[in-house]
Amino acid sequence: MFSFNRFYPFLKPYVPRMIAAAIMVMAVAAINLALLRLGGTLWDVITVQHDAARMTEMILLLLGLVLIQGLCSMGHSYLTAWVSQRVMADFRIHLFAHLETLSVNFFSKRRTGELMSRLMNDVTVIQNVVTDTPIDAAKQIVTFIGGAGFLFAMNWQLCLLILVLLPMLVVVAKLFGRRLRALSTKIQDQTAAVSTLVEEVIAGIRVVKSFVQTKREEERFVAQVQSAMELSLRRATIMAWFVPTIIFVTFAAAALVLWYGGRQVIDGSVSPGDLFAFVLFAGILIGPFGSAARVFAQIKEAQGAMQRVFEILDTHAEIADAPGAVDLPPIRGHVRAEHISFAYDPRQPILSDLSFEAKPGELIAIVGPTGSGKTTIMNLLHRFYDPTAGRLTVDGHDVKDVRLDSLYRQIALVPQDTILFGGPIRDNIRYGREDASEEEMIAASKAAHAHEFIVGFPDGYQTIVGEKGINLSGGQRQRVAIARAILKNPRILLLDEATSALDTESERLVQEALERLMVNRTTFVVAHRLSTIQRADRILVLNKGKIVEEGTHAALLEQRGLYHYLYTLRLSELPV
Repeated sequence: MFSFNRFYPFLKPYVPRMIAAAIMVMAVAAINLALLRLGGTLWDVITVQHDAARMTEMILLLLGLVLIQGLCSMGHSYLTAWVSQRVMADFRIHLFAHLETLSVNFFSKRRTGELMSRLMNDVTVIQNVVTDTPIDAAKQIVTFIGGAGFLFAMNWQLCLLILVLLPMLVVVAKLFGRRLRALSTKIQDQTAAVSTLVEEVIAGIRVVKSFVQTKREEERFVAQVQSAMELSLRRATIMAWFVPTIIFVTFAAAALVLWYGGRQVIDGSVSPGDLFAFVLFAGILIGPFGSAARVFAQIKEAQGAMQRVFEILDTHAEIADAPGAVDLPPIRGHVRAEHISFAYDPRQPILSDLSFEAKPGELIAIVGPTGSGKTTIMNLLHRFYDPTAGRLTVDGHDVKDVRLDSLYRQIALVPQDTILFGGPIRDNIRYGREDASEEEMIAASKAAHAHEFIVGFPDGYQTIVGEKGINLSGGQRQRVAIARAILKNPRILLLDEATSALDTESERLVQEALERLMVNRTTFVVAHRLSTIQRADRILVLNKGKIVEEGTHAALLEQRGLYHYLYTLRLSELPV
């Protein structure tokens, strides 16, 4: 109930329409009961009283009730569907918006397919319960109370006999419900695992084919699907026993009613029409019981889905605006790191007691062996993560004391693995500045030396880049990303292997564009290519998470330390 209570705020705006739908469906149920009672009376009118005039009146009344019932049924069906779709759309939007607020660390620990499954599959499971069930419950309550009321008025002894079976139904529902909830949670987890596997294989299909692993991935998929199938079959087995058991007990009561009532008709104490109506009312009570059994199973399944969804909503961003955070004013780009340390896992430190400074407009290059912490520094500079010790300031402002958006707007990142979105090139370049004019966008493209190849496409700037930019070459993707950064016009540039995907000629062109962009902007560069870092005002040499050397290219070569060693390797055509 706690999970369903938490969901109520999403239902609240639509409660009036849900009430209207519930009233209509209750009217449908009430008319059903009236039709059954009139049917019994009509039976006596035809078979016992032989009254043709009254028979005609009752048939016309029945037709009128059926017409009203049809209109109410149409109304509640539409309103229920309208509310259901609106509520789920609102909830998905809320969940997606919350996902976007979570820190990078959250996504690094979870697989894409799992999150997609929770956003889509689990929310669909919840949808079937939180919107349809309350309205259906209103119908079943009217059916049960009205039917039991008619039964009690017609023959209270038989009615009590039927109601005595209710505690048995509750016991049966509890016994099955616990197993259904546990299995439903496992099924949702397994569904997420299948989605994750499919997403991974599709994203890496070139590697799968290149390494001739299609059979292996097929076997993995078959194993996951079979596991999901086995869990579903176990749930189906429980349901196969659950619902028929409920219905059998209820029909047993109906059979007992028929036997006992039939003896009363034979004795002459009950009319055939009354017995006919009584049996119909007893039979209609099967509806609420059977519906309760199905709804109970659906609720247990939804509880598992809600647990998975609210697990995400209960996750708080590790990197978020502090209470009282202020907007970062326009900056000059003076960056200072003071004794910062960092670890993704406390058992394995990545950076240890680093201090460095970048004055406005300086170019700072970061080099070091693989795993020395170069990319981690870039993540800290962008505040994707916070240092576990020490502090990082921009123009004297501790980055923890300013609003994230105001910081991010003044930083541009060009990562090693270029990320483009599946729309046209135009939208990718204008991603950071949707209000940029056509002239500004083209100017940024020219500065990144991307304009020439873009206009060479038949659709020009409307060319669809495909998923993750698959329709462009690596160098083209990188230049589009650089154009995107140029258009953003940041004060701080973070270039993480920004030219690593380019050939020599493209690198020269892009390097020229970057040099123009770097003017009067603070720039941090992580690069293997010495042509990129030789121009740096200062080079930070990392090794095992510590700055072991710092200085210009010429000064570091004279020291004949780690930088000299890396430079020698570069001359031997090995990456630095």
